Amino acid sequence: MPKVLPCQTEEVFEYQLFQDSNGQIPRARFTGEPEGVIDASLTRVGYRLEHQFSDNWSLQNVFWARIQRNRPGNEFYPIINGLANDNRTLNRNAIINTVDYDDYDLATNLTGKFSTGSIKHQLLLGVDLSSSFLGFERYTAPAPIDIFNPVYGLVTGLFALALDGEGLTKTLGIYVQDQVTLTENLKLLLGGRFDLFDQTNRFLSDTTSQSGDAFSPRVGIVYQPIEPISLDASYSRSFFPNSGTTFDGSPFQPERGTQYEVGVKADLNDRLSVTLAFYHLTRSNVLTQDPNNPDFSIQTGEQRSRGIEFNIGGEILKGLNVIAGYAYTDATITKDNTYTPGNLLNNVPKNSFNLWTKYEIQSSSLKGLGFGLGLFYVGDRQGDLENSFQLPSYLRTDAAIFYKQGQLRAAVNFRNLFNVDYFESSSGLSQVYPGEPFTVQGTISWEL
Repeated sequence: MPKVLPCQTEEVFEYQLFQDSNGQIPRARFTGEPEGVIDASLTRVGYRLEHQFSDNWSLQNVFWARIQRNRPGNEFYPIINGLANDNRTLNRNAIINTVDYDDYDLATNLTGKFSTGSIKHQLLLGVDLSSSFLGFERYTAPAPIDIFNPVYGLVTGLFALALDGEGLTKTLGIYVQDQVTLTENLKLLLGGRFDLFDQTNRFLSDTTSQSGDAFSPRVGIVYQPIEPISLDASYSRSFFPNSGTTFDGSPFQPERGTQYEVGVKADLNDRLSVTLAFYHLTRSNVLTQDPNNPDFSIQTGEQRSRGIEFNIGGEILKGLNVIAGYAYTDATITKDNTYTPGNLLNNVPKNSFNLWTKYEIQSSSLKGLGFGLGLFYVGDRQGDLENSFQLPSYLRTDAAIFYKQGQLRAAVNFRNLFNVDYFESSSGLSQVYPGEPFTVQGTISWEL
């Protein structure tokens, strides 16, 4: 039976999906390097300015920058090459990385309310600019490890240049949106966005460039036949320039998306409401991991997701609040030259359910003390786009104890209360990410 490997995660928890004659991998087995160090720095800076011209008109300007520098430290060892035929030797690569990443975003928008006769408008006009630069250099050397009896720090070959390149993407977006109130029970949303991008990529000695533009409309309607019931429908398109290149140096095409959605919201009373929505989403040129070159990405031709979402929430009794939701999702590949059309998307369950309830004591000396309990169910999911294996379903239980008194807020949260073994997601047979075990987190704050 094929085996899904443990992999290095931030939480440093690894586990094994299937067993074989070698036995079970301990949950705390770390398949990276315990002494590995990355010399990294990250700087974030930004501002948010807003000017109120009147009660109806305002101008907002937002800027933020993210600057990251990774410099070689001690080598670290992500898993990229999979398991050898002996089902115990993991073919890792030792990696020395140098990375420069600069991301700048500037957005300005004008919002206003006005009327044309009996018709009310909420207008949004905006423009945003962004610049994203990524430069990288990577040297690798073989560093296999026995996952059942690991010996760390062994590099079996010389370091060689594996990756060297850089990419710069500049974008400009201009958008307008108007929420129109035709009558008290009928509203329209009309909007559109025009995007332009310019991109240059260098991989090793090959340089490519591309540019393009696209218009993405957005239309919606909300109708209330009676006051407690709202019916809505919407149509929208999206556009996103993908950064980087394939393994052969070809630039990625921009991702496009088209979504249709219809729904209904019902207020059962003044404290409890339900929503039901049906959606159909199509995305093209979606990036996914290259199965033959895991350090790179490829683009799937077209993916389709459609499903139903149901939510109910509110205060069913004094102090007792409940939020519950169910989702059915049918997510498949519809067009592609690499994967089989009809295959299910990885990490997307057909069925998922959540329930969270909390009670807060309303009187006596214990007023402000509360308790919460939640159930989270995720169904079976495909582990890769080839649909070669599945991640099993799981039911996780969370809980909380909290206290509110005046400006004081305190809480203790219990995640995965019964320490269930489960898997969050997967990037293929060699990279499966387990969920965190029983975890306790405490917080305390004082509101001014």
